[in-house]
Amino acid sequence: MLPLFGSRKNFCNGVSRRDLLHIGAAGAFAPGLAGALHAEDASSGRATAGAARAKSAIFLFLFGSPPQHETFDPKPDAATEIQGEMKAIPTSLPGLHIGEGLPQTAQIADRLTVVRSMTHPYPIHCCAYVMSGMPTYSVPLETSPRAPEHWPFMGSVVDYLETQKSGIRRPEMPRNIGLPWQFCSRGSSSNQAGPYGAFLGQSFDPFWTDFNGSGTTVVPKLAAAQKEDVLDPHGGISAAGRFQLSPGCKLPQEISSRRFDARRYLLNQFDQSRLQLARHGAAAGWNDQQQRAFSLIGSNRIRAALDVQQESANLRERYGMTLFGQSCLAARRLVEAGARFVTVFWDPFGPHGASVWDTHSNHFPRLKNYLLPVFDQTFSALITDLEDRDLLDETLVLCTSEHGRTPKIDSKPPGAARHHWSRAYSSVFAGGGMARGRVVGRTDSIGGDVEETPISPKDMQATAYHLLGFPSTATVPDQLAQPHPIAGDGQVRPELLG
Repeated sequence: MLPLFGSRKNFCNGVSRRDLLHIGAAGAFAPGLAGALHAEDASSGRATAGAARAKSAIFLFLFGSPPQHETFDPKPDAATEIQGEMKAIPTSLPGLHIGEGLPQTAQIADRLTVVRSMTHPYPIHCCAYVMSGMPTYSVPLETSPRAPEHWPFMGSVVDYLETQKSGIRRPEMPRNIGLPWQFCSRGSSSNQAGPYGAFLGQSFDPFWTDFNGSGTTVVPKLAAAQKEDVLDPHGGISAAGRFQLSPGCKLPQEISSRRFDARRYLLNQFDQSRLQLARHGAAAGWNDQQQRAFSLIGSNRIRAALDVQQESANLRERYGMTLFGQSCLAARRLVEAGARFVTVFWDPFGPHGASVWDTHSNHFPRLKNYLLPVFDQTFSALITDLEDRDLLDETLVLCTSEHGRTPKIDSKPPGAARHHWSRAYSSVFAGGGMARGRVVGRTDSIGGDVEETPISPKDMQATAYHLLGFPSTATVPDQLAQPHPIAGDGQVRPELLG
């Protein structure tokens, strides 16, 4: 099992084991922990939401950065050292060609918004920059997830704004969920910054799941020097592998579920009296804070949603029996069950880069025999499954990474390489109010610079927040109660909207 970030005695949303044990003394619980939480929540004003078109969002983050040339911006007329070994294929959207490694995605292109003009100034693993509104970035911040310069992750912002709007800190279904485990916790990049609450506090970190299962497939090595064979679950898992709540989201062994339910019943009885007291202003805030504390150990609702074994074998195979595939299936189940913002991270497993898209060598073997086939099968299955269930129009799907890769191929490493490049790269969006069958932006003849309609990661965020119902004027407070715009300097981009 994975240790949580920070103390092992803390629960998944930042409350300590001792705090939870206060449930054994119900009368003290309500004014104690609940009162402290009420004071914390009351420290800022409520945000005003706009007209939401998306009920929920699924954020797919491909750590390490896929190449734009072999995915959504091929250059079939360019020289070999630009075009590479892989060609372009037509799609269901007339005039659009994408990389030959994405044949199933090509068939659903008419449901997608393909953005070829993503751009920003940081060709480093700036995950936190791409996932938040923070204005600048630097190499030291990459591995300092709790540095004070960080701004809150998109899912954390959504959680915060929903809290201000509803007054409910912890609903039965968490609003901000991360799959399949805490970001970058199974590889050597275990301190990678990105999806955290930052100045909103650790209680706004994602509600992490965990995965109990092993890899079944040895994936192509990152480099010739890599000696280890890695059974990477992103490349293949058995059907028996299961998602579960992270260890900190479970009851302590000394508190049985029967005992906990008895305490819950007692507090529910108190709630009946609270309704009377509330008329006189004597117990305002009790119920919301009790809900928050109860939710720290999860609910049957989230456990049921994570149980992908409830799906048919055919549907599971359609998504792909890989960790990325089953994570995306679980994400669909979570939004169907009411989750607001669910993130699937495809991040390193084992030796650095063993499952990552950071192809500084062995570029073409990894793309052809591992990365592109897995992504193609899963992404196309997710979009069509959402559509089949009439969920696509209300579910925003964002697929991006921290940057792109160099236009010119480096032929020196075995298997060739493309290196970091942030001046131009591609992302793909769907559902939830995004346009259907649209290509946004254009790069130059080698895919190295944006020539038309530059889109920044902050613009992506601003547009996503807009579709989720949050106005561009919304802010989040830092630790000094200073307001910060939720998407930094990002702007809602009408080019992306349907």
